[in-house]
Amino acid sequence: MSSNECNHDCGSCQEDCSERSFLAPMNAHSHVKKVIGVVSGKGGVGKSSITSLLAVLKQRQGYQVAVLDGDITGPSIAKTFGVEGTQIYSNGKEIIPAVSTQGTKIMSTNLLLENAEDPVVWRGPILAGMIKQFWSDVQWGEVDYMFVDMPPGTGDVPLTIFQSLPLDGIVIVTSPQELVSMIVSKAVNMAKQMNIPILGIVENMSYVECPDCGHKIYVFGHSHLKDVADKYDLNILGQLPLDSELTKLSDMGAIEEYQSEWLEEFDKQVKEL
Repeated sequence: MSSNECNHDCGSCQEDCSERSFLAPMNAHSHVKKVIGVVSGKGGVGKSSITSLLAVLKQRQGYQVAVLDGDITGPSIAKTFGVEGTQIYSNGKEIIPAVSTQGTKIMSTNLLLENAEDPVVWRGPILAGMIKQFWSDVQWGEVDYMFVDMPPGTGDVPLTIFQSLPLDGIVIVTSPQELVSMIVSKAVNMAKQMNIPILGIVENMSYVECPDCGHKIYVFGHSHLKDVADKYDLNILGQLPLDSELTKLSDMGAIEEYQSEWLEEFDKQVKEL
């Protein structure tokens, strides 16, 4: 069976492919059509914000959307979508995810902690096991798009996600600094080693727009995005600004209410994901 035909249900598959020994089984009461990882070679580039915005846009396009927060030790998705503090419960066999006001299904470590400020001090194997549980033990139901907010870097947990979840592709998030070329290289090379398609690259914090005249101020200097995209033949999905309104709504747990002209342009670029 080709990768385009694969339904990610290894239990019902007769093919003898190399992926069978690594993929965690999909939850029995879930049907996730497309899984997209959002990655960065380093922290601090706004990967979780991009993950959230991609989920919001797909939700607005009429799809059933879920976010699996794979950043186990630094989770932020629950707060961004306003479900932090939600009582997560189990039906005895499966975990039921939280659901945002607009219907996005969320699973994040913070939803399992008694206090969201408690640190997650776990070793690599336990972190990796939690990722598999989020995929196999959570009753996701019908999902058109699942976005996985991956931890930064190329360590144990990102590797587990690449191997255990049936990723249809990844989106790489970066920032304008010149250092970005090396960081993107790491993410690109890891994806190639794991045979995961790269759907595109997003430059976050690209500029600030003056609220009075609309002039763009490139606070981190000249963008190197095109050079990097050309080097690795990557599709540029967008160059997104620093926006205080987006930050405010994210802190309030109301990212689904965010509207802007640049977000509409970003929406056009990600329709084909």
